[in-house]
Amino acid sequence: MSILIMILLLSLLILVHEAGHFFAARAFGIRVDKFGFGLPVGPTLYKTKVGDVEILVHAMLLGGYVSFPDDEKDCDLPKDSPERFVNKPAWQRAIVVSAGVIANVICAIALVMFVAIYSGKLPSGNYEVYAGNISAPKDASIWESGLQTGDRIIKANGCDINNAYSLVTIVKNSAKNNGMIDSVTVDENFKRLKDLNPGLSKDETIPEELAIRLPENLSQEVITMDKYAAKGAKYFKHKGVKIDENLLELVKQIEGKTVYVSDGKYSLYDIAKVLSNGVHPINLTVQRNGETIELKPIYPDKNGVIGVALATKQTMIETKKPVSIVKESCIYLWDNTYIMMYSLGQLFTGNIPLKDMHGVVAITKIGGDMIDKSGASSGILLAALISMNLAILNILPIPALDGGHLMFLIIEKIIGRPVDEKVIEIVSTIFFSLLIILMIFVVFNDITLIVNK
Repeated sequence: MSILIMILLLSLLILVHEAGHFFAARAFGIRVDKFGFGLPVGPTLYKTKVGDVEILVHAMLLGGYVSFPDDEKDCDLPKDSPERFVNKPAWQRAIVVSAGVIANVICAIALVMFVAIYSGKLPSGNYEVYAGNISAPKDASIWESGLQTGDRIIKANGCDINNAYSLVTIVKNSAKNNGMIDSVTVDENFKRLKDLNPGLSKDETIPEELAIRLPENLSQEVITMDKYAAKGAKYFKHKGVKIDENLLELVKQIEGKTVYVSDGKYSLYDIAKVLSNGVHPINLTVQRNGETIELKPIYPDKNGVIGVALATKQTMIETKKPVSIVKESCIYLWDNTYIMMYSLGQLFTGNIPLKDMHGVVAITKIGGDMIDKSGASSGILLAALISMNLAILNILPIPALDGGHLMFLIIEKIIGRPVDEKVIEIVSTIFFSLLIILMIFVVFNDITLIVNK
């Protein structure tokens, strides 16, 4: 039932988009021949006629369209008819083309406001993260840190902790001997080594059997992440590099020692690299009984575990007054749309791999799960964000999308004449084919995600 509800919500968004085009066209006296639900690829499941408009439902339910007489080569409407889309002023055509996007934006606002009115609250997008039971070994650093069960964790290494994901990511990437080293930390540790062993140069191979004093107070790289990675809008990327594989044996020889006896294979700088590997403290700031407390550093083990369970509680914003309903609904949409746009940019720049691009199948499954877990309001809010996503993607200047049509209208105004229809048709057909290929790729990603989940 929850998946069915999500399908209906997604169908509503497509209908709203196409209805925007339809009603804008009719308002300017433009004839509409077809109102299609789904893409005209494969069989047509259902069709009927309402007035002079043919209603069609296609098997590929991944889009929709509104067809004008200009789209039909055998249309009996005169070429100079005022009912033709192409014969309308450019500003009217621009409104008709943009109407679907505008309808999706209005729909998104309406859906969020509905939840705000119905529930009397909206999710802030932030979570309070609390320390649960501590189950680390007795010699683990967490016992010396001062962390207590029930503490609210508000910062980790200076990063605001608004969800469990950000804290877990910092902890995992701070794992002991994780093989990642930062050049700044390596240089600082080399300086300490050089002070203790002044007779050796940076890249000189240390003679066999020579004893090397190791510094006790090492520079420690602290793992941080920006707000976009903390929100999951992009992947966390370690700023350092992977340690050379030929130094892994040296890791075992040095660990826990204050003096290293050379075997004649490594340089002082090699030792600095190894000393910088996996020394990643986690500095937590917690709230306890209304007091903010800075804890002593915690060091994860080699598996990226510190030995504490986490509990989360989502913070909600009350929306019981008309002003707060409108204000908080707009803030909710703005914040989430901003993150969504940033994620889209990360996808185009390659910082998020294409294998993580997902579409309607995955969204339906995820939305269904959200409805099962948190109720219909969660599904409606997800639908609102998808509606904004549809608006943004459709306004991009890509032929075969609304933004592409707007682009051709802008070119028309610049050059003073319409772009050649054959050029538009060829370019649009190419990009439409690419979109179909992209959809097939996305559906494959969705199915893979669901099967492997």
